[in-house]
Amino acid sequence: MKAFPGMFLCGALLLASATARADEVPFNQVQFAQANAAGKPIAVYFHADWCPTCRVQQPIIDRLSAEPPLRGVTIFVADYDTETALEKALKVTQQSTLVIFRMGHEVGRSTGQTRESAIRATLQQAL
Repeated sequence: MKAFPGMFLCGALLLASATARADEVPFNQVQFAQANAAGKPIAVYFHADWCPTCRVQQPIIDRLSAEPPLRGVTIFVADYDTETALEKALKVTQQSTLVIFRMGHEVGRSTGQTRESAIRATLQQAL
């Protein structure tokens, strides 16, 4: 198979993207429960691909999650359209919501925030 130069660029971009989002993982109830029981800093981000606010938030969250000390915050990305039981349990009524946990307890949340400084402040509540 013959490689073309664009393949290398695509591979590098995918690797850089995966690196920037190293602390973001798809929501998994078992992993979330374990991290929460261990008192780890957690954010649950309710995201929908069709949501314009989420599209603005995502690159900001990606950027912030790569910065120290926010690298230590595990960001569980919950699909707003499929995680209905989780939404009900956490009383989330709209996509683009961040729910913050520290030491196993909810300590903050924000909905629809698109300013980087406000998103940073919300995520810092987990520390």
